[in-house]
Amino acid sequence: LHRVSLFLLDKKRIETIRMEGSPVIQGYDNCPEWAPVLGYMGAASCIILANWGSAWGTWKAGLGVCSMGVHFPKGVIKNIVPIVMAGVLGIYGLIVAVIIAQAVNPPSENGNMYSVYNGWAHLGAGLCCGLSCLASGATIGIIGDVGVRAFGLKASSGKRHWDDAGDGGDAGDAAAMEARAVEGSNKLYVGLLIMLIFSEALALYGLIVALILSQNTYYCDA
Repeated sequence: LHRVSLFLLDKKRIETIRMEGSPVIQGYDNCPEWAPVLGYMGAASCIILANWGSAWGTWKAGLGVCSMGVHFPKGVIKNIVPIVMAGVLGIYGLIVAVIIAQAVNPPSENGNMYSVYNGWAHLGAGLCCGLSCLASGATIGIIGDVGVRAFGLKASSGKRHWDDAGDGGDAGDAAAMEARAVEGSNKLYVGLLIMLIFSEALALYGLIVALILSQNTYYCDA
């Protein structure tokens, strides 16, 4: 009888320890104290990489526009499109970074409620949007740089704007040559816009996937 009592007492004690220890182990595995680090890394990487891509695209395309303005000043405003498209990339990163930062909950009196699942999801969302914007910015910058330079040379027929006067040729031939140059430059401009649109689409794809990833959440119970 004494052995049976000890056995039942030990069994009850084991069950009590197991019941009391299970929530602690589960909370430690799912919601450790370092879990918010992953979420904040996702927000930081998203805005940093997106701004990097935006600055890269603006830098490269801006150099091309400034160089083209020397040959063909009339086309500066028309060819400002790559710079605007590169600047939008920073907005994509800002949107996703704000969504991730707001989803990271601070620890409460009952412990940390932010799970590792949320951390990895938000880190993946930040990297998805940030790297997509970085690749898109580099593509927009290179295409914009080469495209606007080529547009300026095509529209000006390879001449500087101060060389227009004093050719001494027939005015009709000059007008016909200018019309052909404008027509050819417009065709080149259409192709340039199509390439820029599909380059911008790379960042848009990353933004869509990042928004979907940021909606996958799991919070530990109080």
